[in-house]
Amino acid sequence: MAKILAIRFSALGDVAMTVPVLYSFAKAYPQHQLVMLSRSALAPLFAYAPSNVTFKGVDLKNGYKGFGGLLRLYSELRGEKFDAVVDLHDVLRTKVLRLFFLMDGVRVAHVDKGRREKHRLVSARNKVKSPLESSFSRYRDVFRCLGYSFPFNFKSVFESGKSFPSLPEGFGEKEEGCKWIGIAPFAAHKGKIYPLLFQHKVVRLLSSVSGVRIFLFGGGNREKEILSAWEKEFPCVTSVVGCLKMDEELALMSKLDAMFTMDSGNMHLASLVGTPVVSVWGATHPYAGFMGWNQQPENIIQLDLPCRPCSVYGNRPCRWGDYRCLNGISPEKIVERIRKLTE
Repeated sequence: MAKILAIRFSALGDVAMTVPVLYSFAKAYPQHQLVMLSRSALAPLFAYAPSNVTFKGVDLKNGYKGFGGLLRLYSELRGEKFDAVVDLHDVLRTKVLRLFFLMDGVRVAHVDKGRREKHRLVSARNKVKSPLESSFSRYRDVFRCLGYSFPFNFKSVFESGKSFPSLPEGFGEKEEGCKWIGIAPFAAHKGKIYPLLFQHKVVRLLSSVSGVRIFLFGGGNREKEILSAWEKEFPCVTSVVGCLKMDEELALMSKLDAMFTMDSGNMHLASLVGTPVVSVWGATHPYAGFMGWNQQPENIIQLDLPCRPCSVYGNRPCRWGDYRCLNGISPEKIVERIRKLTE
């Protein structure tokens, strides 16, 4: 039996994309033990994993801050006597950790993020616009470097059979014939957010359809304020911001008929419970390899512009200043796709 440490600290979407890979490994190698090291807040993503997967959460801003914190963390990890380490992050912090392990005689391997290919994909000049390897495949390749080959074998974070959380009182039961639709209007960067004025129209158009109930997802005070206002405006709309824990959000997403998101963490959370997602892409592009698990290309909403994609993560300002890649998408097009998906 081997004991393997997998490391990925952030961000939510990237950690979520490790889940199908770790589940698949665990099923292919039930005799091995896999420990996932990540931020403590992301523990719910692995709470329902196969029995040979465990989660170790750390607070890198407090308990393990700086180089001294890394030394303390390594000292703790060293005591667990790992046989191998897979670095699924490849940043300075994880490079230091894997160097410590390597010096201690532990086999290590790290992810190839394809930074050069991604740079060519988003380049303003000499852009090479072709699909790159997905993050799922890149993560799996790290295990293959250590001699562990396996097929993808994942459907949902709840597939293990462990009872998953029930929703708080007040959500009610899903009535027969009723369609539940989730909407997550926000993302980490402006270049990935469909204009809120247009999103408001999407909510208005969908809420006018008989038998539809809409749930709004987000986080933070500003998002909570905006979505609470939408909730008050439309009778069939419920904002869940601040109401649910992550595992409860996953449980709710698993009951949805469709989810509408940006290129965001919520796209990946919905994908992890097998919910079909209609996603809008602006500055970023699915070609970079960050599509949600098992999501279908026909549910991608995007414009074919010569300048797209201009950013891998959506954090660059629009070179034209008008975010035409997002403003050029009509709300009606999105509503049509969602309705077709839920027919």
